Amino acid sequence: MNDTLRWCVLIPCLNEEKAIGRVVKSALRLGVPVIVIDDGSDDRTPEIVNTMPVSLLCHAQRQGKGEALRTGFREALRRGFDAVVTMDGDGQHLAEDIPRLVDVGKRFPDHIVIGARLLQREQQPKSRRRANAFADWGISWACAQPIADTQSGQRWYPRSALDLVELNAENFVFEAAVLIAASREKGLGIVSVPIASRYEGSFRLSHFSPVRDVMRIAMYTVGRVFHYGSIRASYNRSRAQPLVIDDSYSCRIA
Repeated sequence: MNDTLRWCVLIPCLNEEKAIGRVVKSALRLGVPVIVIDDGSDDRTPEIVNTMPVSLLCHAQRQGKGEALRTGFREALRRGFDAVVTMDGDGQHLAEDIPRLVDVGKRFPDHIVIGARLLQREQQPKSRRRANAFADWGISWACAQPIADTQSGQRWYPRSALDLVELNAENFVFEAAVLIAASREKGLGIVSVPIASRYEGSFRLSHFSPVRDVMRIAMYTVGRVFHYGSIRASYNRSRAQPLVIDDSYSCRIA
């Protein structure tokens, strides 16, 4: 296991004044650098973050989550980090889960690690569950490998994945594009670590649209399936069970 990796936490956010303070404070307790990317918020989000010992990068106007992540990736590369962990700013992800992702990332150096919302899934609204299942099916096909929870924003990205920063994809499509290109062009594996689904009423309405954004992701994904070819072979590989690492042991969960 490589204990010398330099990594940081990236938090893209938009109008998260209710949660961003506690999210950033929890990330700071990990003792690693934290980079917050504000995507043109018009509430007190940047004001709150600016009081904390983090790097705050601000977009003058809203550009979408993909561009916020791209800004964060560029900054991480500029500062020479070997990997980053991303988490959303609305409180849905817990910093307490990050050490598990980092541990798996160090054990599997040629993998992206996803904090997969496999626990307490009954909290997930049915519409989101259906949308996520559809996305998992299509993106796994495009990646030619099975993936648990392709829509989770809590991820460990190694340096080789960060190098895909200039992919031509925007908004929520960017996260899918990184998975696909990392799989097909970088030969990276994708492994998931179970985390809890958190959809309590305290969260603000998601910026993700189960209709609009799933359609955007679907159109991009279909294009990638045909771009890489070997369509049937890719589909067959994607139908295996995804690799899920649950603490001290590994298992495959359908």
